[in-house]
Amino acid sequence: MKNLKLEEKWLNDMIPQGLPYPSSTLISGPGGTGKPLIGFAFIYNWLRNGGKVIFVALQYPDTRFVRETLEKLYNLNMDHYQERVVYVQADFESEEMKVLDGNIINVNLAKPEVWQEVIDKAEGIMVSSDEQETLGTMVFAAALNLLLFSPTYKDVHLKNLESFLKANDEKSYLFTVSTTMFKEEIERLEKAADNLMFAEMGEEMQMYLGIERMANQDIVLNEREVPFAKELLTEIKEIADYSRKKVIPTLKKI
Repeated sequence: MKNLKLEEKWLNDMIPQGLPYPSSTLISGPGGTGKPLIGFAFIYNWLRNGGKVIFVALQYPDTRFVRETLEKLYNLNMDHYQERVVYVQADFESEEMKVLDGNIINVNLAKPEVWQEVIDKAEGIMVSSDEQETLGTMVFAAALNLLLFSPTYKDVHLKNLESFLKANDEKSYLFTVSTTMFKEEIERLEKAADNLMFAEMGEEMQMYLGIERMANQDIVLNEREVPFAKELLTEIKEIADYSRKKVIPTLKKI
């Protein structure tokens, strides 16, 4: 493994050697604690250093949250990275995969068999260069615990997610999961990841990040407060509410 140096001081203090790659990273913690915002810190560094990113959205209704949040946090204009980014949107009523607007793919992510297919499709859409090949592709997917609400596909999804976290010889994977439900299942994913982190929220809407382990390196600082604005953390909670009200009832019927 190599290491990607991280620009943010708060993150560099915790991981001074950088993010190992290719590797798998799991950010775990209760629902609504802002875990995707931590993931965006890694995405920012990944894109800035020439890497490619596949965003898999289960809880977001469209791509706006990803684009707007990266611009708010890091002044990152995603239009500048369009050839190296693909957005995968969940359409739980779709029977076939559809490519929209060049770098947006609509697909029924409730079906376990489409996951590898859509990742391969996204890879084919993105433009490669010698610089990008250094880092390769990162697959970023948030709120993957939602898949476990499907009574038909729960066990298959769990095995697939474990496989992604363990098989990272070519790509890097960055997943977030909520521990609010399916505690035993989430523990299986935590054990499978190379890098394991935990997020939690204080009573005054302070966000904390803890690091359990990092592949091939020592942890310098186990936990610290993350300097995200309260407004963004509130927005994350609102999206979590959307998931509960819209996505979970749909998945329970699949």
